[in-house]
Amino acid sequence: MGKPDTDPVVYLDYNATAPIRPEAMAATAEALRTVGNASSLHGPGRQAAQAVEHARACLARLLSCSPNELIFTSGATEANNLAIRSAATACRSIVISAVEHPAVAEAATAAGCAVHTVGVHLDGTLRVDELRKALSAGPALVSIMAANNETGVLNDLDLIVKLSHEAGALVHSDATQLVGRLPIDLRELEVDLLSLSGHKFGGPQGVGALYARRGTPLPIRPLAYGGGHERGRRPGTLNVPGIVGLGAAAQAVAGRVDQEAEQIRALRDRFEAAVMAALPEARRNGHPDRRLPGVSSLTFTGLPGDAMLTAMPLMAASEGSACSAGALEPSSVLLAMGLDRDDADCTLRFSLGHATTTDDIDRAVRYVIEAAHHVRAALGPWTTTTSPAIAAGQEGLRRQDA
Repeated sequence: MGKPDTDPVVYLDYNATAPIRPEAMAATAEALRTVGNASSLHGPGRQAAQAVEHARACLARLLSCSPNELIFTSGATEANNLAIRSAATACRSIVISAVEHPAVAEAATAAGCAVHTVGVHLDGTLRVDELRKALSAGPALVSIMAANNETGVLNDLDLIVKLSHEAGALVHSDATQLVGRLPIDLRELEVDLLSLSGHKFGGPQGVGALYARRGTPLPIRPLAYGGGHERGRRPGTLNVPGIVGLGAAAQAVAGRVDQEAEQIRALRDRFEAAVMAALPEARRNGHPDRRLPGVSSLTFTGLPGDAMLTAMPLMAASEGSACSAGALEPSSVLLAMGLDRDDADCTLRFSLGHATTTDDIDRAVRYVIEAAHHVRAALGPWTTTTSPAIAAGQEGLRRQDA
């Protein structure tokens, strides 16, 4: 028998969760060693409260907003629900895109008011004409994600905010995949509400925040009852270690967002160029430029994604969105972009981040190419021709780039 492969797993699933940053790990561990409820008035309680407010200030600096505009939550899912449920009492309808995360799409459906869904182009960008039409229906909450979790495609939030505010609508954005990965300035980006999760950019899991712009005519209504925490907007004992870790991650990334983005983009481009040169059946999904620096959605026509992942035991990647893993249905995001079911089932998402190295990428390229050859051989003479949906998508991208 040959020597077993002892190489560590190449982790390219940052859109599911990022490895915790050393600064966040140390801060969280220190907070766990400290006894204190941030609501208590004794010394340990005041120390915990001070640590929470320091973390709030660090996150506010990353977002360029005021600390008192931030409400700590258990993550973006809770923040999305808090925003949408609050808006449902004041808005006639909710406008979402066809590629929203279930934390927005399902919350909107459950809110009890009309839901208008705006489609996307073949490259994953929003159909602005459909947004304008949806806004004509009356007072609304527009909830459009900043960056797609499966393709990384970036939405033009400045335009979305402008059109929505002109129509008298409020704007919420699920910025889970954007925060900590590209610069964001909430003094300039005039969204009313914005959600985030700490674990996407190197904080601990189980903590996030909702940004609620000061002066936005929308009372935040708590999802639960039982205390006056977070100024009455989110009751329950604060997760002090998680919040402290989130603040430490925000502080760590704040001064180097641009630098990290540039490094990650170069690694992603290296990965895509090598894989697509070696595998003619590989096709990229989403806008080639208007996307997060660390996301690569690739369709390997004729090669099922689950078989590809099985053939790469030392690779951590994802079939579509991590939150829909195990579902029998193909990715709703890819279907909304015009891919057929077969191509959606043959799609993998690779997402890079702050700890990804050149060696990781070179090993990942080798694993993907070897897996493709292995799966192709196992399947036999299964066609690898480009499907009509993929061909149409590529032609659309070529026209846009011309």
